[in-house]
Amino acid sequence: MKKYVAEFIGTLVLVVLGCGTAMLVGCDAAAGGGYILTALAFGLVIVGMAYCVGNISGCHINPAVSLGVLMSGGMSVKEFVGYVVSQCLGALGGAGLLAAIFGLGGVKDMTGIAGFGANGLAGVNGSVVAGLLVEIVLTFIFVMTILGVTSKKAGHGSFGGLVIGLTLTLVHILGIGLTGTSVNPARSFGPALVAAFAGNAQPMACLWVFIVGPLVGAALAAVTYKTLESSK
Repeated sequence: MKKYVAEFIGTLVLVVLGCGTAMLVGCDAAAGGGYILTALAFGLVIVGMAYCVGNISGCHINPAVSLGVLMSGGMSVKEFVGYVVSQCLGALGGAGLLAAIFGLGGVKDMTGIAGFGANGLAGVNGSVVAGLLVEIVLTFIFVMTILGVTSKKAGHGSFGGLVIGLTLTLVHILGIGLTGTSVNPARSFGPALVAAFAGNAQPMACLWVFIVGPLVGAALAAVTYKTLESSK
């Protein structure tokens, strides 16, 4: 149960600080500042949470990461289900907190719509295929890094959280202007659902892209890494 609580907290913090930053500063690639701040926010949350709850749950805070760990033999199916449920509830709770902060506090949402940092396909001109490809590739890179860094053979020790956080920042730098960068089904689910309750159904229409894409990317990463590691 402690692992599930840790995953709930970690995912909630990820959504509040990552998506909250996106709402506050905007993600306009042309302006640049808000774009980079959002990428850094997501990456730095992972660094912080890795050293906060990493020793309790491994700090997956992402169903795609949990799938990669499951396929690599690092957890049971029962644990995987518990992790995913906890992550989705955490993301929902985080998005709910953002709705309270931005709504009750009268804070201006710089994204221009009540999307609560939800993902979309505007950057790829609404192309589902392009969106899926972006999410598969970016998640593949992210999960491959996590599996490599956390491998017992790697020996990265206490620097693992920093490497993973910097990698998430990196994939956001490319992905924000394309899909908003999900690489995390829970992070997409929470804001999309809260946005729908707030009257903006647009994120829900393409939510499946940000569930399928990351999960496919994570599965490919797990198979690839396991094959490469076993061939040493």
